[in-house]
Order: sequence, then structure tokens, then C-alpha cells
Amino acid sequence: MANKTDKNRFAPKLKIKRGDKVVVIAGAYKDKSTPREVLEVFPSKNKAIVDGVNIMTKHRKPSQESAGGIEKIPAPIHLSNLMLVDPKSGDPTRVGRRKEKDGKLVRYSKKSGEIIK
Repeated sequence: MANKTDKNRFAPKLKIKRGDKVVVIAGAYKDKSTPREVLEVFPSKNKAIVDGVNIMTKHRKPSQESAGGIEKIPAPIHLSNLMLVDPKSGDPTRVGRRKEKDGKLVRYSKKSGEIIK
């Protein structure tokens, strides 16, 4: 029988984190070359919410707490459609992980070798 630690043990390590600058590389989004910020990441679903991308229109009924109406909220986008922006050149880049001298794992840009914070 599997316990909770087994689920996390084999989970893939995500290369994109909250606060990163990313570019949309696939999908129906029109302004793909503009770097955007990641607002939230959902590791279990392999999705992220990116600022200004994949905006959904939600129709809310009026209730006692809120007036209702039409709201625009960002919806999650799959991580495979995002690419991290290189901190040195500003171009989209793949991300690697390596150990530093002190034994800490850091993310780095495969294009320039620059460490991503």
C-alpha cells in the first residue's frame, strides 16, 4: 500500500517557480514574446498561473456577500507551454540543475550558464 511519501518521492522536479519570468511558447495566446511573471504553480497538475495569460471570463450570480457580474480571472496553463527567460540575454532558455561547491542545488540557464535566482 502506498503512503503519502511515495507520491512525493517520484514527483518530477519543477523548473519553474513562483516569481519567475517566463515566455509562452505554445497555445492561442497572441503576445507570446513578452516575458510575464508566474503568479502561482500547481505541481500536482503540472500547471501554472501566469500574469495576463489565459484569461477566463466568469459569470457570477449575485449573492448576499457580492454583487455578482462578469469577472476576468487567470486560468492555469500547462508548464510545457512555458519557457523560462534567460536572466543575462532575455531570451527563452532551457533550465538545468547543478550542485554548487557548498552542496546546494541551483537552477541555471543552459543557454548562458547564468544562475537563476
